[in-house]
Amino acid sequence: MHLNPYGEYAVELAADLANRRPQTIGELVTRCIDAGIVVDFPVSEDDLGEVLAMLDRWVVVADAGNEEDRAEQVNLLLAKASAYPRLTNHAGDGWHLHYRDDQHSLAGVLEALISVGTALHLVGRGMHRLGRCAVDECTLIYADTSRNGRQRYCSPRCANRDAVRRHRSR
Repeated sequence: MHLNPYGEYAVELAADLANRRPQTIGELVTRCIDAGIVVDFPVSEDDLGEVLAMLDRWVVVADAGNEEDRAEQVNLLLAKASAYPRLTNHAGDGWHLHYRDDQHSLAGVLEALISVGTALHLVGRGMHRLGRCAVDECTLIYADTSRNGRQRYCSPRCANRDAVRRHRSR
């Protein structure tokens, strides 16, 4: 059985792209391929600007103050990226669902992937599992895929730095 990976890897890709914005279309394509996206659709220079604009909308989801606001923002993303889900078996890698139309651009594919992935991540793991690092001087976004669902930091480095700071203040 092929389990659909839209939730975890899509929201992690969104956080990575939001935290380290791609500077060129080549960098964006490379990072998408590295994340496991099969780029078998048209790519143009316009995709970079469209993806960056979509990431600005996605960051609003991560920064939402409560579950209702977060759900409202995800629904706005989903409405903008709406397409019919479809079964696909590209490259013979097994049947699975795509939540996008077939001949989309890179920006269109990422918008659908990230919108649906974020929705699946939040409803499957918990609406609180997306946020900003708890260290005041760090602004990075994290997608909590931990087992216990208590992630507050973007990385072990920030968690350790904050623990040391708390220890020294005592």
